Amino acid sequence: MLENEEIDEMMELYVDHMVNPRNYGRLEVYDAMGLGKNPDNGESVIVYFRLDDKGIIDEIAFQVKACSTTVVSGSIFTETVKGVDLEEALVLSNIMLDKLDELPPEDAACSEIVTMAFLAALEHYEARKSDPDAMVPTKFIEKTCEVKEDA
Repeated sequence: MLENEEIDEMMELYVDHMVNPRNYGRLEVYDAMGLGKNPDNGESVIVYFRLDDKGIIDEIAFQVKACSTTVVSGSIFTETVKGVDLEEALVLSNIMLDKLDELPPEDAACSEIVTMAFLAALEHYEARKSDPDAMVPTKFIEKTCEVKEDA
């Protein structure tokens, strides 16, 4: 169980990312972009990234048409993968997806949509190696952010 001090620190971090999201916006020049969508409510996230000459994620940005929790998830996720190579970013993405069952459904969906947008961007990056005009892929989430009440 979390101590009050730990909860306070987590809330402070959450509010900071909500008020001052990191990497929010669009990259005009990018190596890849991907789209994550929630088929239940139309929320969406776009992730863009650009690699440096060593294959490290040098720049990453995201845009959302979704709730503030998705903005927080996007901010934290992009900060986590910025500065690592694509292989490590994929590992971090899989860790995030594995942890989703520990979250309330609405928070899990917000984190999943960001991660799926990033995975779509990875797919776009690979496709652009053989086709520079490859279409931007869309990945749909499996979680739902609609909390169902008992009848």
